[in-house]
Amino acid sequence: MSAGGPLVVVGDALLDVDLVGTASRLTPDAPVPVVEDVETRERPGGAALAAVIAARSTSREVVLVTPMADDEGADRLRALLAGRVRLVEIPATGGTAVKQRVRVGDHSVVRIDRGDPVVTLGALPAEVGAVLRQAAAVLVADYGRGTTADPSVRAALAEAGGPLVWDPHPRGADPVPSARLVTPNGSEAARVASATGVAATGDGLEAVGARAEALIRHWGVGAVSVTLGARGALLSYGEGAPMVVPAVPVVGGDACGAGDSFAAAAAVLLAEGAVTGEAVAGAVAAASAFVGRGGASAWDRPRQDAVPGPAPVSDVDALLAGVRAAGGTVVATGGCFDLLHAGHVATLRAARGLGDCLVVCINSDASVRRLKGPTRPLVTAPDRARVLEALEFVDAVVVFDEDTPAEVLERLRPDVWAKGGDYAGTDLPEAAVLRRWGGQAVVLPYLDGHSTTALVERSRVW
Repeated sequence: MSAGGPLVVVGDALLDVDLVGTASRLTPDAPVPVVEDVETRERPGGAALAAVIAARSTSREVVLVTPMADDEGADRLRALLAGRVRLVEIPATGGTAVKQRVRVGDHSVVRIDRGDPVVTLGALPAEVGAVLRQAAAVLVADYGRGTTADPSVRAALAEAGGPLVWDPHPRGADPVPSARLVTPNGSEAARVASATGVAATGDGLEAVGARAEALIRHWGVGAVSVTLGARGALLSYGEGAPMVVPAVPVVGGDACGAGDSFAAAAAVLLAEGAVTGEAVAGAVAAASAFVGRGGASAWDRPRQDAVPGPAPVSDVDALLAGVRAAGGTVVATGGCFDLLHAGHVATLRAARGLGDCLVVCINSDASVRRLKGPTRPLVTAPDRARVLEALEFVDAVVVFDEDTPAEVLERLRPDVWAKGGDYAGTDLPEAAVLRRWGGQAVVLPYLDGHSTTALVERSRVW
């Protein structure tokens, strides 16, 4: 493994085309919609999409090794990849695979595929073996067109310099035994496990775990992570209790490309030195964020980190705009929330009950140190934000660096600012800020006997 080497993606590059339009009527001769005002959107697909996703989440060079034909589809694909990843082409015949989805809004109506199902590879360029030996990690994105079955490709993969992640396909070849991690989805795992004689039924975790163990024995690989869509992923090393990583709930979004996002994130994290469990956990978070941002259709948006942190400002602004458009009430509260305890939970739950969304404004680490002293915070701001966001009654978290939330309140302009504690009968410091736009500052009952400072003092006594 080369610490500063590239991330190498090997597999079948596709050209994906979305024909997006509107539909308000059916054809007179058949019960099918008439799609009008069609906009054509092209993007890399297959291994090419996985490479672009990886390039957005790492500062490493990303190299895509893929068969390329000599046709118009290949030229369009090269143009989409230019400046994003380095392309190492394997000469091939069989035509570029083009997959066209006809979509009405966010819903697919039909998909039209063209291109030979299997390509014929020419001689493997020497550059392929060189980049694989230098790789910090390798991702095999198999889309069943024959690349992973080619003996010369498999020999080069067996000598790869970094950990290897294999994203399989029902029509693809078995992973090479040197693979660190294989990432089938639930149906792929069930199909292969059944072929090996494992007749586990259902989609419960016990059945999924049994299939994962069977795949490890069958393929001789290091670990298998079965992706389960909205349920997350199950990771097995072939013995012992499997690790289950739940997915972050996503409302709406487009799941197209979620598997590529998962595998790409896992490969990126392994390249950075993560252990397999850490890579799978990060990959689940990355796939959820990918779907939430719009999936494959948002492939060319600005680079995002592989593992999502607190909600970006634009997401908070969109949340508030939606609430206000529906005539709802925006509630905000704030504090350090260094050690989340029962008092915090009671206050946050009560605050959420005052309106239609709750934004929690938390002090940055530097702000907490200025207010509480050099030994605080005990928990960093990103982790404090993640804990708060996990509460069902918290809709968004915003981190501010000032000593008071006055500036962030000026930007958010909530209808209600709620504080818990012994402020009853006194004017809250933030009340004057709220009055500028007609907002109201209120005090909520505080659960007596609970405070972070008291918890810290008691822990020192213990």
